[in-house]
Amino acid sequence: MQLHQLRYFVAVAEVRHFTQAADLVGITQPSLSKQIHALETDLGAPLFERVRGNIALTAAGEVLLPMAKRILADVDTATREVQELVGLRRGRVRLGATPSLATSLAPPVLRRFRDAHPTVDLRVEEGGSQDLVRDLVRGDLDLALIIMPAAGIDPGLRADPILRESLVVASVDPLPATSGTGELRITDLRDQPLVMFREGYDLRDATLQACRDAGFEPTLSVDGGEMDAVLSFVEAGLGAALVPGIVVARRPGIRVTRLAPPGVRRTIAVARRKDVVPTHAGRELRRILLEYVHDATGSDDLPPGVEPL
Repeated sequence: MQLHQLRYFVAVAEVRHFTQAADLVGITQPSLSKQIHALETDLGAPLFERVRGNIALTAAGEVLLPMAKRILADVDTATREVQELVGLRRGRVRLGATPSLATSLAPPVLRRFRDAHPTVDLRVEEGGSQDLVRDLVRGDLDLALIIMPAAGIDPGLRADPILRESLVVASVDPLPATSGTGELRITDLRDQPLVMFREGYDLRDATLQACRDAGFEPTLSVDGGEMDAVLSFVEAGLGAALVPGIVVARRPGIRVTRLAPPGVRRTIAVARRKDVVPTHAGRELRRILLEYVHDATGSDDLPPGVEPL
């Protein structure tokens, strides 16, 4: 098994077409087919089959694909690390972040990083925590800002908690509160129309679970929004929403009301793979992230409901 054979295999698996895959990797189609056949011979199993004229992975191919991607990602990381060390290339860092963190915590951190290292290639992937964890495990990301799942993190990853956030109620008009402090209880949202995030959002699951734990199903005004859409719907007066305080700090049109204890709290962590030594660029981005959190804490500049860990 050779690295170039794995690259050819991944290319065919992604485009499901031998000729297009050959163009993608820069060789002729007969040469690519020959290398795939040699790989199948070494492994003792076919990797592709034709189904009604289409290319599909066999069971062996399905098993090999994630491992092949991980091997190639590790080789790419090792190559970049050595080249960074000897100054042959600028370096690259790939950061993943949830939508709320991509629009709040990531921008000032990346600005600091860019000011300090203007020639490093920055790539940002936005997605849900589950998707980011999957991308980290596959080697598609160097670092990710995620929400720690209640069930714990993938054993192949290291996740360092950096912030704890309390969800707040975002609305345009004041909402009637039954607590003496003016804070809202979850039960105060029983008859309040809510703007709800789309399926797959951690915030959707957190909101629904909090309401159900309080003994009711929420009334949905609008269902299925992304972060910016949900905040815009709230600003338009379509309903309230449970959101991280970090995303409404700079939206003056939205009123923020805290939840009475115990509220709904989440832990923000920076995660990476355990078995891969971070690149120079990755280590520096992590350092600047922690520095920013420290500085924001010292200047009391953290958004409502966010505290350092």
